Amino acid sequence: MIKVTDSLDIEKWSQFVHDDPHGTIFQTPEMCDVYKETKNYTPFHYFLLDDPDKLIAMMHGVFIRDTGSFLSHFTARSVIQGGPLYQSVDDIPELFEKYDEFIATKGVYTQIRNLWDTTLMKNSLQQAGYLYDEHLNFLINLNRTEDKIWQDIHKNRRKGISRAEKSGIIIRKVERISELYQSYDLIKSTYSRVKMPIADISLFKSAFKQLVPKGMADFYLALQDCEAVGTRIVLKYNGIVHDWYAGSKQDAIYVDEALVWQILKDNAGKYNIFEFGGAGHPDKEYGVREFKRRFGGTEVNYGRYQKVHSKIKKKMIEVGIRIKRTL
Repeated sequence: MIKVTDSLDIEKWSQFVHDDPHGTIFQTPEMCDVYKETKNYTPFHYFLLDDPDKLIAMMHGVFIRDTGSFLSHFTARSVIQGGPLYQSVDDIPELFEKYDEFIATKGVYTQIRNLWDTTLMKNSLQQAGYLYDEHLNFLINLNRTEDKIWQDIHKNRRKGISRAEKSGIIIRKVERISELYQSYDLIKSTYSRVKMPIADISLFKSAFKQLVPKGMADFYLALQDCEAVGTRIVLKYNGIVHDWYAGSKQDAIYVDEALVWQILKDNAGKYNIFEFGGAGHPDKEYGVREFKRRFGGTEVNYGRYQKVHSKIKKKMIEVGIRIKRTL
């Protein structure tokens, strides 16, 4: 008899994600623990079990509710990074029926951020009310030598990396909480410049505390003349290095190129793929896209799915954000 549950033995959960070719860090119990210690974040997960309690499908995500602003009641949303994992697309509807009971009265919308080709489950998700939209990304092959990776980088990016080295930029991994605060300040100021919301620092503290000791995350800090000028955080799991968060001083030159190159060098020949964290909709301007493109990765369009649970609140948040940006 098939059943859906929100609890499962951790080892069984972990093994299922690890064994699935599309399993990512975002579906692991470790990431669930990170979300548990993050302010305004509530993780959720649903498991589909076959008799006798064999795990055949699952989904994991996080419900986010911002606080401290007039938009707080209208920004509650869920993000399912990587989507569901399954053995048969026929199992997907049962997972989302259970999830809909959870989200129905809580969130404005749910977004599924795809990290692989989800063509096979597209019909199932659309029948569940999730609309597909295009979204680009770049994937860089890490399963080769540092020299091979360097050769694929555009010459302008290579020049930037060389100039960063000549300017005295030094990159090292964050080892102390005091450095973590420096990293967060850079990310926060960068997101503020582009008028994007940023998670509470507790997300980064939790990831630093729980994932770094397990080799599942690296926090990089770029220094110039003893001043922190740039940062980048990556998550690592199952052969994939995920570009998670980044930030830099507005007047820092070539620091972003240097940080990405350091990450590529550190993981060359050790992991399979560097996943560049998204490159926007193909029909909309996105300044970061060209920066990422010139590192020589393969462009993919895995897209995203979204379901609006409250159209009125969704419209209000769109209007509210426009007003806030104008002010």
